Amino acid sequence: MEFLTTNELSILRWIHILAMVYWLGGEWGVFQTSYNVTNRNLSLEERRRHMETAYRIDILARTGIVLLLPLGLHMGKLYGFVPSLDGSGIWWMWLFFAIWLAMTWTAFIKRETDIGVKVTKIEEMLRYPLIAILFIVTFMALEGSGPITSGEGNHWYPAKMGLYAFALCIGLFLRVVMRRWTVRFRKLAEGPDAAEENALEREIGQARIAAYIYWITIAGVCFLGAVKPF
Repeated sequence: MEFLTTNELSILRWIHILAMVYWLGGEWGVFQTSYNVTNRNLSLEERRRHMETAYRIDILARTGIVLLLPLGLHMGKLYGFVPSLDGSGIWWMWLFFAIWLAMTWTAFIKRETDIGVKVTKIEEMLRYPLIAILFIVTFMALEGSGPITSGEGNHWYPAKMGLYAFALCIGLFLRVVMRRWTVRFRKLAEGPDAAEENALEREIGQARIAAYIYWITIAGVCFLGAVKPF
């Protein structure tokens, strides 16, 4: 226990790096797999297998992105940036994100069922107020107010939070696209459907463009956390 207390910040930083790696690497894996998901030259069964592979890769990325925020807030508390998390606040914060992570895994495990689709939609809806709160807190911190204590030389912390919120926006769009995969492949299983095929290709084409912006944003988050430039 003494070891954990003494090395708390270092351990959190280590897990934070791992979460970032799984986030970035997982998104690349899903990106590459998506080419076979939309390949009409493959059988429907083969495409569904690639879709299954994409989901199994993506759950690591989803886990990483969910964990990054509580890890960052916990480290922010240790740095003195988030005094509101002192005392029991840190435990309530972790409880909230534990529930969010449980929903994420439930949606993954039940992804081929109506329950899975429903949980996925609820998890997506949670992101809207969270993104809004993160942006508001970021702007307040940069102006010297709000729950985040930031000053000269420490603006990288709220800036990183704002960039993370922007990444959540992109991730939300990518989550919606993947959720639609399940629905569209159910319809394709009933027989050839040109409209569904076209919609699938159009949405994944849009998602690939978003993915490039996503990677640049993730790299920016990494840069701010590692370099702390301002």
